[in-house]
Amino acid sequence: MDRLTIGKVAQLAGVGVDTIRFYERKGLLDSPPRSLSGYRQYSLETVARIRFIRRAKELGFSLKEIKELLDLRMSPETTCEDIRQRARAKIRDIEGRLEALKRMKAVLEKLADSCQGKGPLHNCPILEALEERDEKTTPE
Repeated sequence: MDRLTIGKVAQLAGVGVDTIRFYERKGLLDSPPRSLSGYRQYSLETVARIRFIRRAKELGFSLKEIKELLDLRMSPETTCEDIRQRARAKIRDIEGRLEALKRMKAVLEKLADSCQGKGPLHNCPILEALEERDEKTTPE
């Protein structure tokens, strides 16, 4: 039988033991059966599931989205189109974040270019820009 300890599962899946326990608490992994001595006994399927979770995280899926993907994967009604729609939604999300990062980069470049890199810290244009108060949100 392919009963593995939590340490062996962690090693095979490339994660820490705490990560496995965290995934169990979040409902991404089922609680495994225990041996008579109380040790958790995992199957090789758990390793595959953790690897799935890791790859999905690397692609930007949140734990909530990963749980949904795992649930869809187990549902006989799920189609490839359902999963494709999730992937397209994640692509749109990533594109939005990329645009936001480009805007942040442009602002930081302007701030860095405005700084001579000389003079006292209290005259630093970067710090001054970060300390500017928004007239609309600053209490009077």
